[in-house]
Amino acid sequence: MAWNVSGELVEACSCNVMCPCWFGVKELMVLDQGWCDGTLVFRVNQGSSEGVDLSGRNVVVALDMPGPTMFDGNGTARLYIDDEASADQQRELESVFSGAKGGPMEILAGLLTTLLPTQTAGIQIHDEGGNLTITVGSYGVIKSNPLNDEAGNPTVIQNAMFAQALQLSDPQVAPSGHRWTDPDMPRAFDTKSGGRATFSWSGA
Repeated sequence: MAWNVSGELVEACSCNVMCPCWFGVKELMVLDQGWCDGTLVFRVNQGSSEGVDLSGRNVVVALDMPGPTMFDGNGTARLYIDDEASADQQRELESVFSGAKGGPMEILAGLLTTLLPTQTAGIQIHDEGGNLTITVGSYGVIKSNPLNDEAGNPTVIQNAMFAQALQLSDPQVAPSGHRWTDPDMPRAFDTKSGGRATFSWSGA
């Protein structure tokens, strides 16, 4: 049965200024730490899968890419699904955002060696004038603040290959700050850089 999800992506990663993976060019992927860890928060505004309404649910993906570039793969990831989601919603969200149903997340799944068992967690999002604070259980508190000029215009990213591959629209720079701790992940990590974008995906 067909599926579709649309909403906002909030990305945060361990690179200092802007994750070079956004450019999608291996020669430019000089990872600041020699590895790249981060989180992808998906705020599903509207969506359904297998007849299950997914609107209003949140999913977080934590990623560890050991380097030397993202394209070298061998990554580890885990999904954290909104604990307010029903069992049916959890099942379908896991299928969509793990890449099991295809779509853009299948690209990221192809870079993974290990997908840890999905966890449920309370995911609370506080928006104060566009500055987001996202609390994910006991794993971390993600802060995402858009980088705007003096007139309030956002710093945008145009024609980045990573955004195109994941079918993201209107990507903009949004520096982050948080520490992520999950004992099953290869390491705890801090984030500095970040971005935001909208997504609208579908499949059969």
